[in-house]
Amino acid sequence: MSQFIFAYHGGRKPESPEEGKEMMAKWHTWVGGLGDAVINPGTPLGMSKTVSANGVADDGGPNPLSGFSVIEAETMEAALEMAKGCPTLEIGGTIEVAEMMSM
Repeated sequence: MSQFIFAYHGGRKPESPEEGKEMMAKWHTWVGGLGDAVINPGTPLGMSKTVSANGVADDGGPNPLSGFSVIEAETMEAALEMAKGCPTLEIGGTIEVAEMMSM
């Protein structure tokens, strides 16, 4: 079984505490439905900085990372199917899926 990173980008912030609770409930339902495939259910991230040869930018780059999860799946296609159910997609976010390579 391979491990995959789900890197979350974008998505709007909840407009009210109630909407925030609703989104968290959807998140927990989705993650719970992934069962034993979940290695790390999710870690939200604060604003990032981008380091380049030209220095440090404070804006997090063109597509800032908002969080990540680690899951196990047999194939990339299986990991993509898991990602398609994530509620982040409902609020305009995207999910970058990448296989973690063994070294």
